[in-house]
This record gives sequence, structure tokens and C-alpha cells, in this order.
Amino acid sequence: MTVTVRLPCDEGAILAGYPTVPTTGNSKWILTAAILGSSMAFIDGTVVNVALPALQTALHATVSDIQWVVESYALLLASLLLVGGSLGDRYGRRKIFIYGILLFGVSSILCGFAASISFLLLARGAQGVGAALLVPGSLALISASFPASERGRAIGTWSGFTAITAAIGPVLGGWLVDHASWRWAFFINVPLAVLVIGITVWRVPESRNEGMLSKLDWQGATLATVGLGAITFSLIEAPRGGIAVSLSGVIGISILAGFLLVEARSSSPMISLVLFRSRNFTGANLLTFFLYAAFGGILFFLPLNLIQVQHYSATEAGAALLPLILMIFALSRWSGGLIARYGPKPPLTVGPLVAALGFALLLAPGVGGPYWTTFFPAIMVLGFGMAISVAPLTTTVMNAVPQSQAGAASGINNAVSRIAGLLAVAVFGLILYVGFNRALDHRLDALSLSHAERQEVDRARPNLAATKSDNPLVNRAIAESFLAGYQIILWTAIGLALISALSAQSLNPGKTDFDVSDFGVDSRIHGTVPDKREIGKGAHDNPT
Repeated sequence: MTVTVRLPCDEGAILAGYPTVPTTGNSKWILTAAILGSSMAFIDGTVVNVALPALQTALHATVSDIQWVVESYALLLASLLLVGGSLGDRYGRRKIFIYGILLFGVSSILCGFAASISFLLLARGAQGVGAALLVPGSLALISASFPASERGRAIGTWSGFTAITAAIGPVLGGWLVDHASWRWAFFINVPLAVLVIGITVWRVPESRNEGMLSKLDWQGATLATVGLGAITFSLIEAPRGGIAVSLSGVIGISILAGFLLVEARSSSPMISLVLFRSRNFTGANLLTFFLYAAFGGILFFLPLNLIQVQHYSATEAGAALLPLILMIFALSRWSGGLIARYGPKPPLTVGPLVAALGFALLLAPGVGGPYWTTFFPAIMVLGFGMAISVAPLTTTVMNAVPQSQAGAASGINNAVSRIAGLLAVAVFGLILYVGFNRALDHRLDALSLSHAERQEVDRARPNLAATKSDNPLVNRAIAESFLAGYQIILWTAIGLALISALSAQSLNPGKTDFDVSDFGVDSRIHGTVPDKREIGKGAHDNPT
């Protein structure tokens, strides 16, 4: 999933760290570098989403090709996110952050100049590696530089400005696609990268974890990347068939099983499986997986519907997502206080249920109709459901483990949300493809087309809604068939959101269900958890 809104535990990752650099006159510059670094990832996600239809047309790509445009980035980011954070702790947070920004910027240039879909996918993979270094690095700069007394204000400022950039991203991206080229969806990262590197080199001090003795889990990272990649390949390429596609799914599952075995035996695992002994931690991650699978999967295909079926401009499609982003931002402080007032179960049950209602409202629009009566109500309800869920989810994850493990817990939960989106885009794409073709066969049979005209449509089927014909009746059949498949994935998203709400019932409020001895001496010394009141604060708490 490309990033459309801030993911759970971003703020928790900041709270989990311990300051290693004294606060100086550089604090504003450190915060500026962290905000701009995070904003690059937010802007890229929202801009690329609305650029996909134009990119598909320009590069003569199929829907599976544009799925890979998102998935090649998401795969490397999700798989290497935890390793990226560890690299900063070991070799220097500023150094790894700069390397991430530099790689992200250079690969963005390569994406912008891509002349083929294959080259673009390679460049997007490199961009994902850069994001895996800069995303945790931007959060680590704040946690390493601000003491607890100042961290709430820093989080409020960071939250507010990243929310603003996330809101600007879709509209700006759409405008660039409409008035320039889809290539500017990537070129826009370059001036930001130059600015961030300049500020970081000039004003941000270096910091690292001097006491870090554990080795980096490259074996685990490799197994996770290859396993998730093989499964994703089998799902996206399933419509093309073949033995290699079928075997890749089995191989991927086997490799992930090997990954779990390696992590269980490793002295310094990328993912500490001991954390999952906590019922609350496991339940919160299950909730995260199902909710963000539904959310990420639908938001990938929504711009395709708006642009290719509803005939919105790219700018209009980007603006259509604004209410969702603004809703989450505006309610961040309110939702952050829900868990303190009601405990985790009520908000984490109600939030996914409201999100399920938002998905259900997206079932209603057909072809055409004004935005305000078709998509706007659904997007508002979906945004409200996610707003209820995100901050309480972060608090639940952080409260489920000792503070000494809070950084690992927040990183795992963030990775889970990204992996959920990664797999959902692949699964939803397969479901949409099957539903589209079944509905299109039925509609084309009713039109009694000539053999030549039917063959022409059949050759373009992999493009789904981008398939075009000189016959307006065929174009109508294509649009309606896409909606038929899209409604199937909406029902799937509704089901996932309902399962997410059920997962909240496994939470045990007020009870810490782990054995601190599992985590060593540090857990007994630092056995507290971050203050709930500091999680979920928005920019309106401390806007500057």
C-alpha cells in the first residue's frame, strides 16, 4: 500500500525511543528535517496513487503492471523497515537517514525518466529501499533529540505538518498529472530531497545507540522479502497462469515458515516472536492487519474507478480523498483520548464497524452522478471510522509490552499495516480481475458483437477499465463490468473490517499478560509504558 494517511504507531515509535542528543538550538532544524523526510513518503504515496491511470495509458501497462508499480515499492519498504531502523541505531541515525533520502531522490529521478514499465518497476524497488531507511530515520531523529518533557510538543508539530502534506499530495499530484505529466509525480521528490539533505548535513547532529551489541538480522530480512515477494507474484500474476505462478505461492509460504523458524531461534531477531505471547499485542496486530488490508486494498482501486470509470480528472480524483485525510487529522486528539476514557475495546470495535459502513456506502455509486451524493458520504464515514481506530490502536500496541520493547512493538505494528496493504492490493486485484471478466462476458454476449470486435475487446481485457472501444455500448459494458468486480472487493473489505472489529474482542483491558522475565533485566527496570495522553496528539495541540 502506498501511504495515503499516517500509519499506526508512527507517533508511538517516537515515544518509544530514548534521547541520546541533548536538546540544543538545533531542535527546530531537527524537527524540520524529520517533517520533510516523512512528508516525502506521504506525498509520494498520495501522488503516485492518482497518477496510476495516466501512467497505465502512457506506458501501455496492464492492471497487473500498475499493481507492481505500487507493490515493488511496498514490498521492499515493508520487508526492510525494521532493518532500516536498526541500521540507524548502529551506524548513525543521521547518516542512514541521509542515505535513505539520497537513494529515494535518485530513484525518483529514475522513475520519472522511465521509458518502460520494467525500468519503472526496478526504480520503484530502489525507492522502496530508500523509504525503508528514511521513514524510521525521520522518527528516530525526533526520539533521539527530544526529552520526554518536550516530545509531546514535537509530536504535535510533526503530526500536523505531515497531515498537511498528506492532504496536499493528492491534489498537487492530480494537478501535475493534468497539466504536466505523470512523470512529475516522481520529480516532485527531488527538490524536497535536496532541501532535507542540506538541512540534515548543516544542522542535525549525529546519534547512535552506543550500547547496541546485537547483529542485524539480514537473514530474516532476506527471507521476509523473498517470501512476501513470491506470494505477491503468485497473486498478481495468477490471471496469466502457468506452473511458475502456481509454485511461487507455495514457495513463498514455505519461505515465510522458514522465516518464523529463523526468528524464533535468532539471538537478535528482526521480529521478536516473544512479543506475541501478549494477548493484547497479538490482538492489536490482527486488528491492524485486517483493517489496513481492507483500507489499503480499496484505496488502491478507488482512483482507477474515479478516473477511468467516473471520468474524473486526476485533480478531481485527488481532491476526492481530501475529506478522508482531513477527518483523520481533525479528530486525532479526540480519538487519542478514547482509550483513556473507555478502554481499548469500544473504540477498536466501533472504529472498524464505522469503516465497514463506509465501504458499504461505496457500493452505491453507479456510473456517473455528482460527487457530493455518491462518493463524498462514503469517504466521510470511512474517514471517521479510521479516525476512531488509529490513535487507540497505537496506544494499545504500546501498552501491551514493557517500555524497553515499545520500539520493537511499534515497528512490528507499522510493518504489519504495510504488509496488509501489500497483500490486499494483490488479492483484491485477482478478485477484481475474475469479477470483471465474468461480468464482461455476460454483457458482451448480450451485445452480439462481430467476431473481430469481440477479439479486439478480449485482447485488451488485462487493462480492465482502461480497455476502450469505438462502440459506446462496449465502453458502457466495460465500465459496468469494472464496477461489478469493484463491488466484490468492497464486500471483501466489509468482511475484513468486521473481522477486525471482532479481533478487538480478544483485547484484555487493564491487564498486562506478558512475563517481564521474557524480556530481560531492562524490562523490569523500564517496565512502564508511554503516557497515553501523549499518543494521538495532532498539530492543533501545538501547531508551531
